[in-house]
Amino acid sequence: MRVYLGMAVVALALLIAASGVAAITRGWVLPVNRGTVRRPRLYGWAQLAVAAALCCQVVFGLLADDLVIRRWGTMAGSALMVAGVVLIAVNQRTAGRRQGTGAP
Repeated sequence: MRVYLGMAVVALALLIAASGVAAITRGWVLPVNRGTVRRPRLYGWAQLAVAAALCCQVVFGLLADDLVIRRWGTMAGSALMVAGVVLIAVNQRTAGRRQGTGAP
């Protein structure tokens, strides 16, 4: 069961990483997020950090046998995940900061 969970998380990490690479190289963001992302390149780096954190969680959480390595590896993955999520949150536009009256 652990192998199937690991494969699913790695597949999700690959999809997130592909989206991050597209945001970094081309400035392309998924259509769902296009209206809210301010800086696509920084958003792409944040996605790569989240993908790396997911892979780190899989490698150290599911595959490592030593408890000390497992503990420190998953903590490093958690720190990387928090950093990625914070970068994603920083890149989000808020609805209250729009300029103008909103009329065409």
